[in-house]
Amino acid sequence: MAHPSTGERRRNARPPSPWGMFIRGFIKRPVMVGAVAYSTRRLVEHMISRCDWANCKLFVEYGPGVGTFCRPILEKLPADGMLIAIDTNPDFIDYLKQTIDDPRFVAVLGSAADVERIVRENGHDKADYITSGLPFSTLPKGIGPAIAAATHRILRPGGAFLVYQYSPKVKQFLTPQFKRIEHAMEWWNVPPAQLYWAWKD
Repeated sequence: MAHPSTGERRRNARPPSPWGMFIRGFIKRPVMVGAVAYSTRRLVEHMISRCDWANCKLFVEYGPGVGTFCRPILEKLPADGMLIAIDTNPDFIDYLKQTIDDPRFVAVLGSAADVERIVRENGHDKADYITSGLPFSTLPKGIGPAIAAATHRILRPGGAFLVYQYSPKVKQFLTPQFKRIEHAMEWWNVPPAQLYWAWKD
């Protein structure tokens, strides 16, 4: 009786749990993971509560990790909408491709700084909303400002950059690009999170 090949065993293996995957990513690349615990559903719902879902055709997420935001976004996204998730960690991208089966979902291995190219390669000119939990204050020098600038350029007028962080320093990256920034706290999270909605008026 033939034994399955290594490739077949890998394809048939069950993916790890979200928590196990998150911890693995944090241990391997701690400066690229924004927290030691992934976001609560309450934080996610608070962050995306101000979106105009009926008119959302393209939602982009930077640093999706294990998909904590992806699934709630897909629940609200119209049938003709698209969610593009961009991450520099190939383990997270592979995990998302294994665990999210939705034709509206695209997982891209790449940098958020290249969002303009990635959006256009996927058939869109502008994004309606972009969300990010990337740890801006620990990114390599110059990357945070580059991401903020590219995000502003690719958003449609009336769109927003939705940012959740554990340090208020992220506002330093937002204010050069966005004139209207709203702020709130989500206390029911570990640790409590700073929430920012930066609007492109």
